[in-house]
Amino acid sequence: MQKYSRLFSSFDWLLALAVFVLLVLGISALYGIGLSSSPPDFTNVTKQLIALAIGTAIALILALSNYRMLRSYAGTLYAAGGVTLTMLLMFGVNRRGTTGWFSFGFFDVQPVEFVKIILIVAIAAILARRTRRIVRWKEFIATAIPVGIYATLVMLQPDFGSAALMIGAWIVMLLFAGLDKKIFLTLFASGVTFVSAAWLFFFEEFQKNRILTFINPELDPLGVGYNVTQAKIAIGAGKFFGRGLGFGSQSQLQFLPEAQTDFIFAAIAEELGFLGVMLVIAAFGLFFWRIWVLVNKTRDDFTGYLLIGLGTLLFIQMTVNIAMNLGMMPVTGLPLPFVSYGGSSLLSSIVIFGLIESVALRER
Repeated sequence: MQKYSRLFSSFDWLLALAVFVLLVLGISALYGIGLSSSPPDFTNVTKQLIALAIGTAIALILALSNYRMLRSYAGTLYAAGGVTLTMLLMFGVNRRGTTGWFSFGFFDVQPVEFVKIILIVAIAAILARRTRRIVRWKEFIATAIPVGIYATLVMLQPDFGSAALMIGAWIVMLLFAGLDKKIFLTLFASGVTFVSAAWLFFFEEFQKNRILTFINPELDPLGVGYNVTQAKIAIGAGKFFGRGLGFGSQSQLQFLPEAQTDFIFAAIAEELGFLGVMLVIAAFGLFFWRIWVLVNKTRDDFTGYLLIGLGTLLFIQMTVNIAMNLGMMPVTGLPLPFVSYGGSSLLSSIVIFGLIESVALRER
């Protein structure tokens, strides 16, 4: 008991506070959206609370466990993730043009949300073995192969947003490790080539339409363009104090599409106003600041790369989700961490939180 008492005394409570605020805002928004049905339907709230209860238990187990064990099992975890993605292509359920879910009746599981974490662990383990200060071709190729395999399997679903998220986190980890400038320029040129090839051979029509409509919303004013337009209206309608929980016209009259997932930020902005938006941003700011503090305290490379990778996953998702609500980026389907509805998304975010807390407990 004394051991666990010491561990909990070293718990990063500021990090936990940030997560708590985001969870409360997300569930409150889902409750408000549920009031728009007649009669009110709180099924999504119930499912989210169940996922939260499961995730909390998992986070506690991870926090009390030694995260360094992941380094020893990185290869095994990576292989299991690859098998899962392969099976998903054969036996997965198609949702809105993407074969990305296993269906278990009452609930669906989206494996890519957890595979992203496995990939970060694998990359961190590879980079931690390097002996040179600068990442050169040997280390670059050693990390590029596992990233390429996962990204290809995810693209075949097709889920370009998740594949781009994996690649983005990988690049940030390489830059943090000290990527050679020549390799960076080569990587940039390859990225342009990859995006061009993806547009020609991998992108589905609905994905192309999202990008084209982002450039010119008038191309699809009643489709993807309509979604972004309604999100902007909802954000503007909230003003400073918001219209009140359950009183947002855009979400209550169901003008705002996917209000519980892609556009939950707009729903919060409408019902809680500028104050709610600032609370969301402040909570994320506190969350990422605590991660950066831990990075500066780390005593080994694996821990540093793991924190940078996990933090980057959530940072990219947050940035892209908020930007697409504001019409600054194409709609990609990336959820807002800890806030958007979705059991798999919430569980993966809480797993990341548990791993970061495990680092915090042991670094202290």
